[in-house]
Amino acid sequence: MEKKTGEGHNWHNHETGEDLFVEKDADHLIASEAGSEPVHTFERRTLSAKRVLFGRRLTNAEEGEERLSKTLALPIFSSDAISSSAYASEEILIVLASAGTSYLAFGPVIALAVGLLLGVVALSYRQVCFGFPKGGGAYAVARSTLGTWPALVAAASLVIDYVLTAAVSTAAGVAAITSAVPELTPVRLELALGALFFLVLANLRGLRESGRLFAIPTYFFIVGAISVIGIGLIRIGLGDPAVNWSQGVEIIPHDGMQLILPFLVLKAFAYGSVALTGTEAISDGVAAFKKPEAKNAADTMSIMSVLLGSIFFGISLLAFAYGKVPQEIGGETLLSQIARTSFDGGIPYALFQIATTGILLLAANTGFNGGPQLARILARDGFLPKQVGQRNDRLAYAGGILAIASGAVLFLVFTGALVTLLIPAYAIGVFLGFTISQTGMVLHWKNIGGLGWKRKATLNGIGAAVTGVVFIIISVAKFSVGGWIIFILVPIVALFMYFVRRRYDMHERELAIPAGVIFDAPHRPRRIFAPFGEINRSTVRAITLGRVLEGSTGELIALRVVFSEEEEREVRAKFEYLFPGVRLVTVDSPFRAIVEPICHYLDEIEEEPHESGILPINVVMIPEYSGRHWWDRILHNGNGKHLRETLLGRKNTVILDIPYRRDLE
Repeated sequence: MEKKTGEGHNWHNHETGEDLFVEKDADHLIASEAGSEPVHTFERRTLSAKRVLFGRRLTNAEEGEERLSKTLALPIFSSDAISSSAYASEEILIVLASAGTSYLAFGPVIALAVGLLLGVVALSYRQVCFGFPKGGGAYAVARSTLGTWPALVAAASLVIDYVLTAAVSTAAGVAAITSAVPELTPVRLELALGALFFLVLANLRGLRESGRLFAIPTYFFIVGAISVIGIGLIRIGLGDPAVNWSQGVEIIPHDGMQLILPFLVLKAFAYGSVALTGTEAISDGVAAFKKPEAKNAADTMSIMSVLLGSIFFGISLLAFAYGKVPQEIGGETLLSQIARTSFDGGIPYALFQIATTGILLLAANTGFNGGPQLARILARDGFLPKQVGQRNDRLAYAGGILAIASGAVLFLVFTGALVTLLIPAYAIGVFLGFTISQTGMVLHWKNIGGLGWKRKATLNGIGAAVTGVVFIIISVAKFSVGGWIIFILVPIVALFMYFVRRRYDMHERELAIPAGVIFDAPHRPRRIFAPFGEINRSTVRAITLGRVLEGSTGELIALRVVFSEEEEREVRAKFEYLFPGVRLVTVDSPFRAIVEPICHYLDEIEEEPHESGILPINVVMIPEYSGRHWWDRILHNGNGKHLRETLLGRKNTVILDIPYRRDLE
């Protein structure tokens, strides 16, 4: 039996002796870490720096180790939702306080109503986890039940919400810092951008390590918030005079307020519904959980909703009990005021502010985990470039992470890292996704039927109606204060994804192989063109290869543009001396054009049939000098690059780059 090329080859690096490949057989090799090292010197040098920043490379076999347990998934996917309790109560009181302090008594009642809405949404998204275990959340539901355009609107709102998650959470974390240390307020934006950079770096290291890093601050905040609420309720129950118990507050309507009271309460409810932001993140990232993925994700959703609802209601209750009201934009946060009162300041208060800062900053991690997971699904479905769904050396979706970070930076810069300016767009986008998702789930249960489908569909129908009403209220109330941006960005992003999908569909049709076709070796003649400038070693290499490709049925034609009769004679004499037997065609260019005459010549000659009567395959070889350094590319190959770009896409034409580098000869 004839030996195959490479069979029995010693696959070692000649310099280091490391194995480059593991040979399963002559035609099946497995690349080792050494076989995956960069080829170019500059890339090899930067690899060491990348390993310091991001850690060692991980293999595909280690992907299973990167799956999340419920203990790690809770801080990773729920930090956004749980941390929203730090500012959701404040949003309610901002609306109520605008009508007078006496209306603050509605705060706990409205918070309870928001908690009930949270329960409905959480139950709905538990069903999403089971119905769509591959992840995708509102997008997956809408695409399966409502069609392409609702799915793209849902996907666009989710992508923007993940960007805003990073921006809002980072800005809120900085607000917690400046509440405790007001002297840092002037550098609020710089602090936010620095924190965002840290989060990007941590996430690029990979899912498991970032999860371990973020677990401690998240659980620290949960314990701290429960302590604030518990200590506050105990002090109130004991009648501690140090707290301002507001049980004597009476609602005294102002003239005309009776008419707008229902709208005031409804508006406060809509503003407080920002507490639900981030709830969908778990359903978007089901694929990141350990097996059984759907059950673990649903259980984590339940734990998250109970924690969020309890903390949110407790903070709202203490805000009323303590008589606290929101301060001016950029002032001390409501949660900081409540914690200061419960703990009487001191070390416990400082520790809680650190915990609040930690979870608010790390809540942005939800965007860096859920966002890339969603981007992976969109890339898989052809609505985003395929590169977005590719993993880096650490099994992280680097493209999605960097895209989320870039958008968050823009929002932070344009709003000065102020939470109040970011929340309108954030809340509108979230409830748009909620409404689409729950509407789709109604159709999902109707389509699959089964035991109890009507009950499940009714639950989702109620959720769709409530979240739809909240979406309309928030849109109207916050349109003029920044919410308008969502109604511009969502269509733009949705249209972009639609355009990407159309291009992929077109490319797929162009590249499709007809059914039943078998491709044997071609029997067509070849016509090889070798345009060149100076006659040097790169030209020699191109002509030599052209002679090899020419074979017995091909034809090799060298091309040269000249600017005078004298130059033509000199070039031809030198060429025919060095390359006897090779045909040289010169084109005199009185208008000093170089690429254009070559292209027009090829247009005319390429359609000429071969002497055999068969239209040949045309091969255009472009010699180029490949220098050692990047700046060498600036000094050489300008005409070659122009010619290559001009010839791309020509029918029946193949372009070959012939690089030459002296030290590698």
